[in-house]
Amino acid sequence: MLNTIIFDLDGTLLPMDMDIFLKQYFQELGSKFKDYFSVEELTSHIWASTSFMIKNKDPMITNEEAFFSDFFQRVSHSPEIINPLFEDFYINDFKKITPVTRKEASIQEAVATLKQKGYSLAVATNPIFPQLAINQRIEWAGFSIEDFEFITSFEKMHFCKPNIEFYQEVLDAIGKPPEACMMVGNDVEEDMVAGLLGIKTYLIEDCMISRGETRNNVDAAGSYSEFLTFVQSLPDLNR
Repeated sequence: MLNTIIFDLDGTLLPMDMDIFLKQYFQELGSKFKDYFSVEELTSHIWASTSFMIKNKDPMITNEEAFFSDFFQRVSHSPEIINPLFEDFYINDFKKITPVTRKEASIQEAVATLKQKGYSLAVATNPIFPQLAINQRIEWAGFSIEDFEFITSFEKMHFCKPNIEFYQEVLDAIGKPPEACMMVGNDVEEDMVAGLLGIKTYLIEDCMISRGETRNNVDAAGSYSEFLTFVQSLPDLNR
């Protein structure tokens, strides 16, 4: 029986245009690191190390460890210089990107309704950001981190989307079988691939990302308001 709803974050709980978000993100990050890299250099290094992290499938290495092991092979500056700047950026500067995102009343009501009905809730954002950045984006969307029983981050996860191992790790972390869960996301490839494990899927189409994939793994799809209607139709698990 369905009793757990797993949400993507960017473009799902937090509506945004990902291209605009990333452009603003790298501008702000480049400003923080201007004494060490040009914006172009920093962007290139981060994308290369992110690609390395996504491809890593060693279950003994966290995403954080994979990213920085590659990153510091690419740059001449030491972790003692760079790591405090990253931390300070996420504490003090990351919030400057907030205006390129927005809140969505329908998804807020859907989450509130699911909580009232007794469903377990988790956030399975692609864990390529630190917990600091993920917690902030959850709050930008109008939620509290206490609304969710589990939230992915690159400090704790060992795989990234669209690797199916990522979703297995989420299931293991929340202690749920796939048939008890539904993945809600806006990315046809990265979110709906959860269906390969037997997780039900719901594609949010408002900020949809599609690279031409088929919808073979999509069980249901609709707008934010249609998802709210779907949630309202779900049984109350408290009864």
